[in-house]
Order: sequence, then C-alpha cells, then structure tokens
Amino acid sequence: MGDALTRFFSLGPGGGRKRKMKIKDARVVIEELEAEKLLTDGNVAKEAIEAVEEHGIVVIDEIDKVASPAGSRHGADASAEGVQRDLLPLIEGTTVTTKHGNVRTDHILFVAAGAFHSCRPSDLMAELQGRLPIRVELSGLSESDLYRILTEPEANLIVQAVEMLATEGVTLDLNEGAVREVAAVAAAVNGSVENIGARRLHTVLERLLEEVSFTAPDLKGQSVSIGVADVRERLGDMMKKQDLSKFIL
Repeated sequence: MGDALTRFFSLGPGGGRKRKMKIKDARVVIEELEAEKLLTDGNVAKEAIEAVEEHGIVVIDEIDKVASPAGSRHGADASAEGVQRDLLPLIEGTTVTTKHGNVRTDHILFVAAGAFHSCRPSDLMAELQGRLPIRVELSGLSESDLYRILTEPEANLIVQAVEMLATEGVTLDLNEGAVREVAAVAAAVNGSVENIGARRLHTVLERLLEEVSFTAPDLKGQSVSIGVADVRERLGDMMKKQDLSKFIL
C-alpha cells in the first residue's frame, strides 16, 4: 500500500504531477493501482491458457480444400493428405508449444466446415472423419435470410452504402420494397448460377449503386431515392440466365 501511495501522490523519484481529490475518490484510484500490480503478464497468460484448454473452440474453415477426391492421390492431393495427417494429432489431443506456454488440445472443441463442391466429406482420411463424428449439412440462404442480413446487423451493407455516399454529400434512400427486391435478386442469382451465399448481396448492391457511386461528386447536396422499379430496371440483366456468367465472383 505504501508503494501505491507513493506513486499516487508522485513523491517517488522522478515524481510527476500532484493530484488533489477527496479521500473516497482517492481510495478508488489506489485500489485500481493495487489491482494493476496483480495483473502480471504471467498471471494473464496462465489464465488465458487455462481458458483455452477448458473452453476453447477452433474452427477449421474450407477443410474441403484438403480433401482428395476418390482415385486421386498424387501431386497436390498428396500434399493435401499431408495436411490432414498434421491435423490429426491436434484434434486427437496433443500439447502445442506457444510463446505463452504449452497448451493441451484434449478438451478443445474442433469444428470443420467446407463447401465440398468437387468432393465429399467421405473423401477425407478415415482417421480424420473419425475425429469429426458429428456431420451437419447446412441449407443455402433463402430470400428471407438474405433480407435479414441486409437489415438486422448494425453495420449492414445498406448502412455502409448510405454512409459511403454521405461522405460525398449524397443522401441515399432505399425504401423497404427496394431492399426486399435486392434480397430477391440475390437469392435468384444464387439459385441460377453458383450459390456463394451472402457474398452475392455485395455484388448485387454494387451493381445497383454503380451509377450513383460514379456520379456522386456531381450529386453533392442531393437526395437519391431507390424503389422497387429502380431495382428491377438496374438489375434486370442479372435475371437473364444467358448473362449470369459475367456476374460470378
């Protein structure tokens, strides 16, 4: 406590600015100083390792990229199988050395995800499949899902577009019908070409706002309203199957 008081009142070597406050306020500051002394790097690292070992979740995305289709076990596929073998001990349970200390993976939950367009989950090594026993197949995003993605997140794509144009002094207004139409177009294109999920919304919105974004400097101080008819007019070519290929990301 003496050291904390010394630092608080700046009486130690190289002391700084003095501060005056009521005793009840000073008590809070002194308690914070003492708490900081307990938060050493060693203690934080130890608690972090314990939290990871007991409650950690590791997500391995695009695991289909290391799956080798049946009948092909050479070249790049051989390297992919090597990656699978490297993953095995981690998922089974081993000790991983980090700069903060050793971490046991025995109780960490591993979740693997992949699209599996050109292969199947059964193309993974049998040993790896055995360590990932629960298999779940997800459905594609529906029109309703895409609408929710456009409207519910705090920083959704609509808000981002509005704020981006606001930096150019342009007020953008997409009414309810227009937003639903954007979701409908995105769902239709996903169903007709390649289903890339919510990323399709970015492509559709970029196409819809292409002209406004390009001419934004000339529209400074003006408002731009977009309704259902505008969406259908500007995105009509995306609905033509023969032209869809040029919109694939």
